[in-house]
Amino acid sequence: MKTLIVTLEYPPTIGGIASYTYNFTKHLDPADTIIFAPLAKESKNFDTSNAWKTYRRNPFFWIIWPYWLKALWQIWRIAKKEKIEVIHVHHVLPMGYVAEIIKKWLKIPYILFLHGSDLRFARKNRFKLSNFRRVCKKAESIVVNSDFCRRQLESITEKLPPIKIIHPCPSDEFINASYSQTEIDKLKSELALNGKKVIISVSRLVERKGHALFVPAFVKILKNIPNAVWLIIGDGPEKNNIANFIKKNNLQSVIRFLPSLPPLEVIKYYHCADLFLLLTHQDKDGVEEAWGIVFLEAAACGLPVIAGRSGGVEEAVQNLVTGIVVDAHNADLVATTTVELLKNSEYARQMGQAGKERVGDEFTWANQMKSL
Repeated sequence: MKTLIVTLEYPPTIGGIASYTYNFTKHLDPADTIIFAPLAKESKNFDTSNAWKTYRRNPFFWIIWPYWLKALWQIWRIAKKEKIEVIHVHHVLPMGYVAEIIKKWLKIPYILFLHGSDLRFARKNRFKLSNFRRVCKKAESIVVNSDFCRRQLESITEKLPPIKIIHPCPSDEFINASYSQTEIDKLKSELALNGKKVIISVSRLVERKGHALFVPAFVKILKNIPNAVWLIIGDGPEKNNIANFIKKNNLQSVIRFLPSLPPLEVIKYYHCADLFLLLTHQDKDGVEEAWGIVFLEAAACGLPVIAGRSGGVEEAVQNLVTGIVVDAHNADLVATTTVELLKNSEYARQMGQAGKERVGDEFTWANQMKSL
């Protein structure tokens, strides 16, 4: 079936949705798959390396409202030219409006893919919520990234089409990647990690990821494990706030900051660490993690995980098996749990191994795509 995938986030842009759409596409027939995505730096070289066709466009008007009318015209032309039979829509608002109209004009059905942020945008006002519900009801089916996301959707919309869950997974290349001990030792030396107990956090630097919450816990951890080091990889609006909090607590010498990196670049840093930690929690706007792909990436590298209890995180992290799920706001509990895992290397190893096996058994794209 000739499929057009419409997304506003796609590599070489770094992010969870971009990674999802790319890895999903890799498991479809490239001859019958076409991508519609925004223009991006270095996108030409990236697109030519893939077997499927990609259309890059600037999908929005700056002045004319509704601004997505530009995307409607672009996608309508592509659908006609390529004889598209079904449209996969990421970003329900606003791209769902486009799919809804094209379904009416060209009789092409659409499938919606929800990633969690769609629900947040839908709740902004009654107008958006009403449109969101209408677009959802007219879809052939809806794909969500977790059972938590499914429950959230069903709580705000009734009489929905069939819902399927496809969990975001590490890429095949990520799972199968390997590094020699010589390469890891060299990287540790460059980051002054030799002889250290390394805690790693990889994510966008936003409030709900919990970096600021971990600082007071890390102060307590250092009293028990003075050779602990915290490696933070990511960028985002909270970066300066986190850096100031770290400086206020005189932790500059035991924290390493690195910018956002593509998933395949991050792997080697996971192999330098003893533990993955991210204190996910509901933020001040009520937003929670719908899933948490980084927890599975860490598990795929054999790392035990400490995660903040939030949204769909407990689906990604099997509590007391592949990691430990904690109350992100309880600094004492976070510190005690972290110290226990860093001191009890056999317990940590068993958790890491269980996580790695779980990823291999359940969370590969080949397994997840079977449900579609």
